[in-house]
Amino acid sequence: MNYRNARNILPLVFLLLHTFLAGLYGQLTILSEGVSCSVFKAPIFSITGDLKITVIKIDANEYGLKLFCAEERKHQNLTVRQWCQQYNLLGCINAGMFQMDGKANVGYMKNYDYKNNGRINSKYQSVAVFNPKDTTETSFYMFDIDEHNMTDIIDKYHTVIQNLRLIKRPASNRWSQQNKKWSEAALGQDKDGNILFIFSRSPYSMYNFNEILKSLPINIVCAQHLEGGPEASLFFSYNDVTIEKMGSYETGFNENDNNHHFWPIPNVIGIVNKENK
Repeated sequence: MNYRNARNILPLVFLLLHTFLAGLYGQLTILSEGVSCSVFKAPIFSITGDLKITVIKIDANEYGLKLFCAEERKHQNLTVRQWCQQYNLLGCINAGMFQMDGKANVGYMKNYDYKNNGRINSKYQSVAVFNPKDTTETSFYMFDIDEHNMTDIIDKYHTVIQNLRLIKRPASNRWSQQNKKWSEAALGQDKDGNILFIFSRSPYSMYNFNEILKSLPINIVCAQHLEGGPEASLFFSYNDVTIEKMGSYETGFNENDNNHHFWPIPNVIGIVNKENK
């Protein structure tokens, strides 16, 4: 290859390299001081969708979380966009799967004096907590209840949300491979204590989903499942940036990529300014 041909090809090589690295390491957007969004191209193929994994990282020192339940608020279920608009939230995501009554979480859930579900689910090994009773305690944490006593956790925090575990500390995939797959909304925490709102419209088995999260440069140490399929929802809006993510595919329920609207849901975790907690 002569010098002239090499000079003509070099820009193409750099463009391809930039495209590859952007897909591998993601596109980072600073949404606000203490909140950022990264979008990654999943390294594992999915049967449908764009293969994008959206991760909103929240600094718990800058922002707080708040649990909103339709039953406690005495109104009908809302979409995540409606939850944000009605309660002036920066963003929100599902708080967990709900029971046939359309209100109660499948795992234990309380918010101060309100109990959405007062029964501890023996099969659910992940608990997210915030609003500590002792303000010297960490403001947000995710416990593995096969390592910590659930009663002690409940006694120490005003807000407790028990859900199906995906990743156990420190970054251990707790799922075996299966044929079932779905769009996924998840909650995680990184090694620095940051809160992670995680979303994938493309359906994956939870084993593959966990392996994807572990492979990404987000330093994830633990995660819990919030919701799958068309009910999985994520919304964020700040200044001129709006993020709207809704799921679709779920094995045995909605085996297509045709859902393009938010479904009303009973319980959400919202992002709030510290002064609004």
